[in-house]
Amino acid sequence: MKTKGAISNFIENYYLHFNAAALVDAAKGYEEQLAKGSKMLVSLAGAMSTAELGKIFAEVIRQDKVHIISCTGANLEEDIMNLVAHSHYKRVPNYRDLTPQDEWDLLEKGLNRVTDTCIPEEEAFRRIQEHIVKIWKDAEANGESYLPHEYMYKLLLSGVLEEYYEIDIKNSWMYAAAEKNLPIVCPGWEDSTMGNIFASYVLKGELKASTMKTGIEYMTFLADWYTNNSENGIGFFQIGGGIAGDFPICVVPMLYQDMERTDTPFWSYFCQISDSTTSYGSYSGAVPNEKITWGKLDINTPKFIIESDATIVAPLVFAYLLNM
Repeated sequence: MKTKGAISNFIENYYLHFNAAALVDAAKGYEEQLAKGSKMLVSLAGAMSTAELGKIFAEVIRQDKVHIISCTGANLEEDIMNLVAHSHYKRVPNYRDLTPQDEWDLLEKGLNRVTDTCIPEEEAFRRIQEHIVKIWKDAEANGESYLPHEYMYKLLLSGVLEEYYEIDIKNSWMYAAAEKNLPIVCPGWEDSTMGNIFASYVLKGELKASTMKTGIEYMTFLADWYTNNSENGIGFFQIGGGIAGDFPICVVPMLYQDMERTDTPFWSYFCQISDSTTSYGSYSGAVPNEKITWGKLDINTPKFIIESDATIVAPLVFAYLLNM
């Protein structure tokens, strides 16, 4: 094993209790999974791409420390938006003080706010739209259909966006994933800007809905992938909650219970970074043991929950994996 760097040594020396200790334990558990030949799924919810997680997550991908990704449609597209429109983003550090009129003024300027960061509609959404719509239409003309992330891979690898790059390409996790043709599951993609745009073309009669594969195809793909890659176990590292985590973790009980493949192994590791709580019946905030009752985790599955801000925690865990 490579010698650990300054960041890893710092968290080992000073992150000794409570959520800090859980972070270190989870990072070491992740590393142990990789050492024994297990594959790892990472799920991305929230606005992690807009938080520029790609600056470190891309290297995790390049070093084969993640083998499949589940993400929301927003994370799928927002990494590419940051790639082509970074200089047009506007940070609003005083976002807590904004009035409704301030918010309206941002809308009129074409700035869509995500907490303290505004995504520029014209430079981000529309710049991608021009090229992705052509790829959709070309596929339809050829009688082809693909999954949402496959279209995004085609977009990135075609090179048509290169003239717009505003950050170092090595900091784009989507580009790193495209280069490796890394498997991605993107449930609920329709609930994203590109999903809405695709739906608008269907409504206008310019595209057929069947040109875009859906969540059922994602689930059946994931079922086959899990079956073919679980010999040494598959871990689950969940950033945030929501559909990005809920959708893929269900593949195990589906295979075991609905397909009656009772030799299907449970997830071999589970960690979630979450700021949700269980007090309102939140599944996103449920402790990992609840997943045992749903046939997702085994009694002996290593389980970790880090109740903290994922934008702080995830980069530290990834830094540990990269020996930084």
